[in-house]
Amino acid sequence: MIAKLITGVPKFEYFEFNEKKNKYCLCIPIINEGNRIEKELIRARKNKIDKIVDIIICDGDSTDGSTEKEKLANLGVNSLLIKKDIGKQGAQLRMGFYWALKRGYEGIITIDGNDKDSIEDVPKFIAKLEDGFDFIQGSRFISGGRSVNAPIIRYLSIKFLHAPIISLTAGRRFTDTTNAFRGYSKKYLMHPKVQPFRDVFSTYELLAYLSTRAAQLNLRCCEVPVTRIYPQKGKVPTKISFFKGNGELFKILICNMCGKYNIK
Repeated sequence: MIAKLITGVPKFEYFEFNEKKNKYCLCIPIINEGNRIEKELIRARKNKIDKIVDIIICDGDSTDGSTEKEKLANLGVNSLLIKKDIGKQGAQLRMGFYWALKRGYEGIITIDGNDKDSIEDVPKFIAKLEDGFDFIQGSRFISGGRSVNAPIIRYLSIKFLHAPIISLTAGRRFTDTTNAFRGYSKKYLMHPKVQPFRDVFSTYELLAYLSTRAAQLNLRCCEVPVTRIYPQKGKVPTKISFFKGNGELFKILICNMCGKYNIK
């Protein structure tokens, strides 16, 4: 079915395989992830993650067959959203957030769909949401976290560029700021000075913005330990190109630090 839109939400189709069953949902933005998303969902089902959160696939209109509906339903996916509009990850997240808030979830957890992250750690985010935290950042760089086979350039750029800029902007220290394994409370996303449903959040702007805005508004923030494992061989699964993608990401960090995305 086609969703009825509000301003700032991309056009999308939705397919509900099940009714809302849980207090929280897990939004997974993907596009053409091949068998990686299937492997991730198999791990989720093995660890009964689909029993404690409703899994929502936020697809960017994949063409590789990875979002075949019967297969997703059999793997424990609750709903499939397919973006039919412009924009990349930011648009997919706006689509997912809109769907989740409209459905009445009290919090939203996000994770990449490329099978690099420890989806079995979802209960840690639920526990923090239950404790009243508004922004929960997954980190492989704190006690209990693990980073496996991370490319050295990526590790150095997080440690000496991305994390320091995000921490400076937020006014508090974060250690793994490119990691999309996160939790957001309904209170945070619906705060009048947040307003995530804006077209300016098209690519990676929303991730940067939501990394810092909670602390700026004196909402409760924390990190939880997670694991991120890169493949030993072959191409690194990522949608960010080395030169153009990282250049655009740096511009977004500076715009965010200067308050470009803030609601006054």
